[in-house]
Amino acid sequence: MIMAGGTGGHVFPALAVVDELRKENVVLAWLGTRRGIEAELVPEQHIDLHYLDIEGIRGRGLGALLKAPLLLLRSIVQSLRVISQFKPEVVLGMGGFASGPGAIAAWLKRVPIVIHEQNSIAGTTNRVSALFATKVMQGFPNTLKRGEWCGNPVRFDIANLPSPETRFAGRTGKARVLIVGGSRGALAINRILPEALKQIDEAIRSEVLHQTGKIHWQDTIELYHAQDLNPQSEQIKVIDFIESMASAYEWADFVICRAGALTIAELTSAGLGSLLIPFPFAIDDHQTANGQLLVSRGAAVMIQQSELSAEQLAEQLVEICGDAEKRLDMALRARELAKNSAARDVARICMEVSCG
Repeated sequence: MIMAGGTGGHVFPALAVVDELRKENVVLAWLGTRRGIEAELVPEQHIDLHYLDIEGIRGRGLGALLKAPLLLLRSIVQSLRVISQFKPEVVLGMGGFASGPGAIAAWLKRVPIVIHEQNSIAGTTNRVSALFATKVMQGFPNTLKRGEWCGNPVRFDIANLPSPETRFAGRTGKARVLIVGGSRGALAINRILPEALKQIDEAIRSEVLHQTGKIHWQDTIELYHAQDLNPQSEQIKVIDFIESMASAYEWADFVICRAGALTIAELTSAGLGSLLIPFPFAIDDHQTANGQLLVSRGAAVMIQQSELSAEQLAEQLVEICGDAEKRLDMALRARELAKNSAARDVARICMEVSCG
């Protein structure tokens, strides 16, 4: 039984593990919430999704804190009911607040628990769940005391992209820059990028594929027009959502993005240099910590959102996009950090734990 919910950073790695478990003909169920991205994605994978009433509390004010005990108790009861009906041999917690009640219920039912923490700073749910988990795995080194560093699971099509040397070989013309802000986009990046691109001479301006997020697409289109830039030209393409991230990574020479755990894993798996702009309101500022792994190895540069300006972003783009050797070097350094067997390793541990 999978326990994961909230954002794509928890759900997409869990789905990558699901792909591996299905190779072993494993019967699956999923604990999640109605509000998270899992409510849309999990049923599409023909997995039974059982809803919990739990909500996140950190950073959500006094009201959420006061409701938390009741919602937690109700969600534990809901989880106990699902476990009694489904009778899992092992539960896999991939983080997000949906994992907490399920882990407690599994512990009460004496069902073995496997925990995977995606971020370099563990979330509250996994910090607690790790205390009574049978096995603890992690996406970054030195996150949890009993954690085994296996990396973050990514989708098969990304993990199996050709090497940077192969992809970049023979490319001519302008550099290709992919801009993504996570599955829902990043408003701050959307707002500043058109202004930064306008400051770069068209003769040396890179090709751009910019994913805005569905709710920000129209506003971003208008920002490009305000800078007299065509957002649907051969040089600049602005879209709301990228269906195939593998194809986008294969196309790109360089990426501008947030520093979520899944994004970092995909950058290393694909082998791409990046300019990281961590989300400043992430719990415990974990995106900055995530990005430091790439920065320390020369695979990325990082700019805090509070320090970001159109001028600075334009300067970085001109420098990196004008230096093909540097882009390749950053891509190779990123690829050296890849843990492309992560999904397979997590699935293997689940199988081993389920067999006792």
